[in-house]
Amino acid sequence: MNDAALAPPRRVTLFCGHYGSGKTNIAVNYALWIRSLGYRVNIADLDIVNPYFRTKDSAARLDAAGVRLISSAYANTNVDFPALPTEMYAVTDDTDAYAVLDIGGDDRGALALGRYAPAILAEGRYEMLFVVNRFRPLTRTVPDALAVLREIEAAGGIRATGIVNNTNLGEETTAEDVLASLPFAEALSRESGLPVRMTAVREDLAPALAGSVGPLFPIVLEHKYTWK
Repeated sequence: MNDAALAPPRRVTLFCGHYGSGKTNIAVNYALWIRSLGYRVNIADLDIVNPYFRTKDSAARLDAAGVRLISSAYANTNVDFPALPTEMYAVTDDTDAYAVLDIGGDDRGALALGRYAPAILAEGRYEMLFVVNRFRPLTRTVPDALAVLREIEAAGGIRATGIVNNTNLGEETTAEDVLASLPFAEALSRESGLPVRMTAVREDLAPALAGSVGPLFPIVLEHKYTWK
């Protein structure tokens, strides 16, 4: 993985964004990256209302790497019951391990973060990254993306510290698509006052973009990762 430009991870990293932004896939890849550095990692699925892609879809891959997955017992079932296990408090209580949190899309999904926000803020060793995909209908403009970000912050009780540019069309994404998204990400950065922490790209596109985009975070797409 070409991660030389990535900043060292904070003890807790939260990924938030609108539905279809790709935050879950990035959260999984980020947890695996931290694990590859030799650290113990917990990844928690706080996205209790997302009907699309769940962290639990990557359970086998996470388990094989030695990453602990914490998610609702009702994830990937037909039961619409927004329950979180008591094990979820490991993300705040187990301070010897790194924690990656997948926060629910938009303001409604981010409400679950509220119960953990005070402990995360008190510890102070966190980063909350807003994942944005310009090709998604509700985040195609800077004002729209900024509105989504502010709604999530208000609902979850934590302010974002950075942006992840994840503009993509799934398997159809080209290097040119990624390059064309950079002005959008930079404009969102200016308007929000937040730095672009990374641009996530499909792993096979990374060689063509190395040196032109940075920091670059190559990711492996899950087979279920699609919104078309």
